[in-house]
Amino acid sequence: MNETYDILVVGGGPCGLAVAIEAAKSNLSHVVLEKGSVTESVRRYPRRMRFFSTAENIEIGGIPFPVSNVKATRDEALQYYRKVAGYFHLNLRLFTEVTDIAKENGVFTVSTAKGDDYRAKNVVIATGYFDLPRRLNVPGEDLPHVSHYYDEPFRYSYSRVAIVGGGNSAVEAALELYRHDVDVTLVHRGDDLRQTVKYWLIPDVKNRIKEGKIKAVFNVEIKKITQNQVLLENTQNGEETILPADFVFLLVGYLPDASLLLRAGVQLTETMAPVHDKRTFETNVPGLYVCGTVIAGVQTEKVFIENGREHARALVDHIAGRPVRAVDELILRM
Repeated sequence: MNETYDILVVGGGPCGLAVAIEAAKSNLSHVVLEKGSVTESVRRYPRRMRFFSTAENIEIGGIPFPVSNVKATRDEALQYYRKVAGYFHLNLRLFTEVTDIAKENGVFTVSTAKGDDYRAKNVVIATGYFDLPRRLNVPGEDLPHVSHYYDEPFRYSYSRVAIVGGGNSAVEAALELYRHDVDVTLVHRGDDLRQTVKYWLIPDVKNRIKEGKIKAVFNVEIKKITQNQVLLENTQNGEETILPADFVFLLVGYLPDASLLLRAGVQLTETMAPVHDKRTFETNVPGLYVCGTVIAGVQTEKVFIENGREHARALVDHIAGRPVRAVDELILRM
């Protein structure tokens, strides 16, 4: 690749697209390298998922997001982001995984799994976190009936499903599966559901647990997964129990791509958050920026599309040499 782009974006999710849009608006040449499809992370959401935020809060590029209800579905979001990318004629290189980022003589060389190299004056890493699930590192974790992603309920009707986790993903999956004739058991290492669970889900799931329609086991850890069972160990007394399960969902969260950041020379905090300027989002590597959820490290609950999209405007201002427009105070505290 002979062209040297003004901005190269790693990641084609909503926040990565927002950076490319700001670049296009500023007449800066750009390219977006995405290891999957357009907004691959959204595509991998549960098929019947509805966004927590209202549609106007996940818009990008100033393009209105019309929806049938106040909150968009997964399918509506996929349609919207695809159309916005087309409207701005974004320069996308899909199914192109970035393997390395190196800087020499003020220019970045970005290498890909396809063997192609791209050159850029500035690089923005907007890889999010949904692509790297947290692993339990227990025997059986990679069996065919075990997954770190929940998709849809119909496949699992009239079967036994164990859901490991106590956050939003686990609770939403448990409620949907229960309502599709699935024998569901929630398994969580804490003594209660996480406090970050959406407030309107709490009474629903707790009432279903109280009624016995959703089973719940707290203060336990997974020790082993076999073809039709899960071995649990009580964290308080060490007692082991066996839970029958035809399918297992390990919905315990996701991690940022720390390895790519480290290879690029970015310093990380103890929480795996990249060291960066809170105003411009430039890292300790001059010309290398971060955008979106990746800036939060393991504290993924702090950055969403609605505040992560605002990083794009600030960092492109900085790249273009303009006064950096202020970003919401919530974001600046990151």
